[in-house]
Amino acid sequence: MKARKWRMLGTERVYATPIFDLHKRRSAHPRRGERDFFVIDPSDWVNIIPVTAKREVVMVRQFRHGIDAFTLEIPGGMIDPEDANPAAAGRREMQEECGYDTEEIIPLGRVHPNPAIQPNFCYSFLARNVKKVREPHSNPGGSEETEVVTVPLKGVKELIASGKITHALVIAAFSFLDVYNPPPRAVRRR
Repeated sequence: MKARKWRMLGTERVYATPIFDLHKRRSAHPRRGERDFFVIDPSDWVNIIPVTAKREVVMVRQFRHGIDAFTLEIPGGMIDPEDANPAAAGRREMQEECGYDTEEIIPLGRVHPNPAIQPNFCYSFLARNVKKVREPHSNPGGSEETEVVTVPLKGVKELIASGKITHALVIAAFSFLDVYNPPPRAVRRR
């Protein structure tokens, strides 16, 4: 039997937070009738892989309340309304979280973080030849507890395989990078 699409009849916001809204959606199906579904509605997200000229990845060791532990991640976060586009948001997150910057930002792809209950995208970017331009932005009253670390790019696959990197969206970004596999830049000699 061919799968059929559900038709949304209406939606109602039932709860709002600073990072997502919860919607109750009423949908109809030709064989299954009408039902309510709950959808978490966050803004779109972004992450960025900052790579130095020495082929080191600038990462963030960050405490995450959902798992009550530290994770090893690349810079990322919500795309703010003030961001011109996802690439600008990725660059802003990299500057804020790591204090690094570059003009070489390359789009890698986008994924649905959890299409079963979320409609948003997470956009992934590569930032090549990043340089430290300032100290990371620290909000003394905020909830983020972070530390900037660098790891060799060639060691990232082992960090994923060994379970030292477990954040699904970080792994997705590195998967995009593996597929993209930008050729090494030619070294100019004088």
